Formats: sequence, C-alpha cells, structure tokens
Amino acid sequence: MSRLREGRANTVRGAAHFLRETVGRVRCAGASGQLTIRADSGFYTHSVVSVCRRMDVRFSITIRQHKSLHNLIEAIPEDAWTPIPYWMDGASDVAETTCTPFQSEPGAAPVRLIARRVRPTPGSQLALFATYSYHGFITGRDGETLELEADHRRHAEIENAIHDLKYAVGLNHLPSGRFATNAAWLAVQVMAHNLASWTARLGLGAQVVTTKTLRRRVFALAGRLTSSARRLILHLPQRWPWGTQFSRALARLRAIPLPA
Repeated sequence: MSRLREGRANTVRGAAHFLRETVGRVRCAGASGQLTIRADSGFYTHSVVSVCRRMDVRFSITIRQHKSLHNLIEAIPEDAWTPIPYWMDGASDVAETTCTPFQSEPGAAPVRLIARRVRPTPGSQLALFATYSYHGFITGRDGETLELEADHRRHAEIENAIHDLKYAVGLNHLPSGRFATNAAWLAVQVMAHNLASWTARLGLGAQVVTTKTLRRRVFALAGRLTSSARRLILHLPQRWPWGTQFSRALARLRAIPLPA
C-alpha cells in the first residue's frame, strides 16, 4: 500500500488509519494467521499501538528517544547487557527492560522495551562525547530478547524498496503541481514496482532484484515474434546471456493458475 500526503504533513499524521486500512486489506486478501507490524519511529504513537491491540496485531516499533526513555535505557544494569556479533569486537550489546509509553493517554499499558547499544566508531565526533549510542524499540511479541532484536533489524528492508521506487521506477520527482495527478502517478509507479518484484520472486526465484536489473535483463530484451500453425513463437537473441533465465521465468509465470 502507498499513500501520498501533503508536504507539510507531520510524520505521524494518518499512521493509525493507514495501519487499520492495511490490516483490513491483508485480511480481505486471505491472510488468516498472526500478523506483525515492524515500523520505524514515524509510527511510534499511542494510536498505532492501540490499533495493533484492537486488531490483534503484534508490533515491533522503533522508539523516538526523548530524555526519559534515554535515561531508562542507560539505567539498565551492566550485567543485563548481552554482547551480539558486530564488526568491532565487543562493540554492541542488547538488553531488555519494561516501559509504559504514552502514559498520559488513556489505556496506556507496560510493554517490552528492547535496546541495543553500540560503541561509537573510533575517531568519530560521537566518540568524544558519548560512551554508547542507543537504539530501541517497543514490542508486543513473545520470544527471546536476542531473537526479537535481530528480527527487528532483519526486516528493515523498506528503505531498499523506497530507493528502487525513486531511482529505478520514477518517484524521484513527481510530475505535476496537482495533488491528484501526483497521487495517480504514485499508484501507477507502486503497481509497476510490485509487478517487477513478483516477476523476480515468482519467475526468477530471486528474493531481491532491482527494477533496473530486471529492465536490462528481462523487460528490455530484444526478440522476434513469428507465427506457425496459428501459434506465436518468440525468438530470443542467441548470445543474450540471460536468455535461458528469461525462458524459465516465462514458463514459471505461465504455469501460475488463474484465480477462480
């Protein structure tokens, strides 16, 4: 799903409604299992957490670190921190505590707060003023602390999709000064991006392939159509390095059954 907003809109504006609509569409599409939302700090609001609880959606949301939460993380006992693999030895640890975010809002309840601390890179400005930088998120999920922390970082793939939409599809610059025109442009570009992603996953069997790569190897492939016995035959360039890959992907996509 995507939605165009006015440039002056606050980051959290409409986040709860967007989540409610997304969950509804996912359910209508046939998803019946447990759902989990993984979101950055733009979705760190009481209304978003309330929607998750009402709709039985597990959440994992990056916090905005105001002073009280920062102090809460710093107050975690030293023996509660567990080292995790990092490019510098002993440079990153994970710990868990409990907090009650949005205490002034009705229905505020305690949640798990999982934090990761990272030593500043040697020579950086941060190294002169702080011992650690902290990254935290609240969650309503069950599970081991280290597994949930790793899972929260592992699912941070949306930036790759945004980059692909901007620089491979056509969302780097909106084409018009009219809001409705730009909204339509956004919808078309997202559909194109999704079709490209499904082509990569279902046809090529690849998890991550940029649209630029697909355009060069698959979509812009030169070929020649001929007919024989009332059948169309596609002839591909003999020396095209991805010709076999293209043929296999086409066969896989053709084998997908049509919806009833």
